[in-house]
Amino acid sequence: MGKYRMFAVFAVATAFLAGCAHMPGGITDSTTPLNGRPYVELGKVVGEDSKILLLGLIPISGSNNTQDAIDDAKQKTNADALIDVTVEAYGRYWILWSSLTTKVSGKGIKFN
Repeated sequence: MGKYRMFAVFAVATAFLAGCAHMPGGITDSTTPLNGRPYVELGKVVGEDSKILLLGLIPISGSNNTQDAIDDAKQKTNADALIDVTVEAYGRYWILWSSLTTKVSGKGIKFN
């Protein structure tokens, strides 16, 4: 097999073993019941939580938990809760490892 043909086979095989996926998660009004309590908006915020897997099976870091992504977002603005919340998940797959991430977007609020 020629040098260029072997490179082409390797490139095609690598393309089939790598990729990404995006999955919408959901939308909600708030992360906690507001019950008419007054609050102040602190601004837009994004939080994430990720997990890395070796060979797509063996976890080597993180947990990829939605609550951890919410807590990450709330910490960034010292918020009590989030409103106008959107959750998404995405994964990236490579030959030896993959990463799964949950992303939470919303507006941070502080109760009065």
